[in-house]
Amino acid sequence: MNNQYDVIVVGGGHAGCEAATVAANMGSRTLLISMDLTKLAQMSCNPAIGGVGKGQIVREIDALGGYTGIVTDLTTIHFRMLNTSKGAAMWSPRAQCDRSLFSIEWRKQLEKIPNLLLVQDEVIKLDFGDDKCVKGLFTKAGYYFKCTAMVLTNGTFLNGLIHIGKTNFPGGRIGESPSIGLSDQFRDLGFELGRMKTGTPARIDGRSVDFSKLIEQKSDETGKFSFLPEVKSSLPRKSCFIAHTNLKVHEELKKGFNDSPLFSGRIKGVGPRYCPSIEDKVNTFREKNSHQLFLEPEGINTYEMYLNGFSSSLPIDVQHNALKLIEGFENVSILRPGYAIEYDFFQPTQLKHTLESKLVRNLFFAGQVNGTTGYEEAAGQGLIAGINASLKVKGSEEFTIKRDEGYIGVMIDDLVTKGVDEPYRVFTSRAEFRILIRQDNADERLTPYGDNLGTVSKERLEVFKSKYFNVEKLLDKVLTNSIAPEEINSYLEKIGSSKISQKKKLVDIVLRPEISLKNMLDEGFEFTDLLADEASDEIIQIVETRIKYNGYIEKERIIAGKFEKLEGVILKSDFDYSKLESLSTEARQKLTKHKPRTIGEAQRISGISPTDINVLLVFLGR
Repeated sequence: MNNQYDVIVVGGGHAGCEAATVAANMGSRTLLISMDLTKLAQMSCNPAIGGVGKGQIVREIDALGGYTGIVTDLTTIHFRMLNTSKGAAMWSPRAQCDRSLFSIEWRKQLEKIPNLLLVQDEVIKLDFGDDKCVKGLFTKAGYYFKCTAMVLTNGTFLNGLIHIGKTNFPGGRIGESPSIGLSDQFRDLGFELGRMKTGTPARIDGRSVDFSKLIEQKSDETGKFSFLPEVKSSLPRKSCFIAHTNLKVHEELKKGFNDSPLFSGRIKGVGPRYCPSIEDKVNTFREKNSHQLFLEPEGINTYEMYLNGFSSSLPIDVQHNALKLIEGFENVSILRPGYAIEYDFFQPTQLKHTLESKLVRNLFFAGQVNGTTGYEEAAGQGLIAGINASLKVKGSEEFTIKRDEGYIGVMIDDLVTKGVDEPYRVFTSRAEFRILIRQDNADERLTPYGDNLGTVSKERLEVFKSKYFNVEKLLDKVLTNSIAPEEINSYLEKIGSSKISQKKKLVDIVLRPEISLKNMLDEGFEFTDLLADEASDEIIQIVETRIKYNGYIEKERIIAGKFEKLEGVILKSDFDYSKLESLSTEARQKLTKHKPRTIGEAQRISGISPTDINVLLVFLGR
């Protein structure tokens, strides 16, 4: 086995898999080390990909040539486009996957890449040399691997500790050993570490549930993540189901509060605010009589099901007794209890926007070690870290995504400028330019970057060019063609829209809020023949969104342009902020600590006021 690599990726989770694939596809000789190669990209919690904000990230990963969207599409058993009752900026794809097949499919994709080697081993020590630059690493089996750049994606394994009631034991996931020792090495180097907590619910035997008492949620017939049209699931669709807790359930849960590691103080880590445990919800929202739960399938060849919304670290008997009080769960059987896990993370303000460490050169961090939660957030970071690790090896210019270019850019900018005090989760509300960075146009925004980086295949590039050629063609037809009253009035009357008395531009009709361009095409009017050529549902939706939201899109572009000017005002890394007495004390302290690259970055640091920014601009002659 060769012991010299361009890039070594430590950890085979969602971040590690994306980092390894993109680095190898960019031409770097890459090594992926994981403690268990049978659990690559393991879906430790819910076997689902996407959701609000998260779905946009997966489409961005796909647009840049990443694999999460492809693997998801190939293993989808339930798909829904969320928030379709709202504007296009809020639409978010989400898929339930077959848990086992998802990991197997990732392994297949990884093994297709000739420049990538997989090794099952545990990393016990990193070699940074005396100059604080990555040199290599040592493994438990006795190997020493050299590298030029390294990506750490240790997930929840760094000093992982699992809690179930009064019981706790070391683990990175239930049934898997934690990684011990690396945290101490980083602490000795001066890294700031913290402790976080996440959890997962009990797994349910679907045969023991009375589904007639639950609300069925069927899958959408169509929908996918990858922009590659031939990538799609051949698996049968399965339904999800909605259940609800009640006051009896809450009272039963309260019986375990004294033994709860969450309330007793045994758990020191901070948990995710937006995905709290059921005991935390009952305790925090005492006025609520009920909480909604989602019972979701784990796969096509198993009766195991996931009870979303019922994460818990309470004793097993309390979990079981409470579950039996939920309507439809009277005879429920538990396959695996819910548990909480604590783990070490590194404060992400110690990273550059490339996700390279500020303290050790050529060392990149991605995933939950940066204080995030979720497969999608981890995968997005892994992609950017892998890209920049490969660019570093080549001596090429670094790559980052700006806030008006993608949710990945929003996430990374939030992490490195603001840091985290709880597990970070992406939401559409975190993005100030969410009309510009919709899920439908991720390829338009990012695939050209992927082409320049060498992460996008020729096939994907041809699909991209053909798609947007047809988008422009359809858009031009809608903008330039007119329609006569006799061609459209019967349809307008049918849907309750005002009739027209003379010819009108087709775009004026489409701009009406009650009008859907797709529905018009589906009606099969004579005039739609000239529009229907090469007009897939995807292309029609993009054109309609551009037309209906054009004013908002242009407004956001203007605002983004103003922000971009501040991003162009460079701040020297060795600038002495202490000499600017006009700055607030907090600003001097935080600017010295974070060392922002630009004025734009400085204004996003928590605690930096507009007045502080004005002081800096005046000092710089702006």
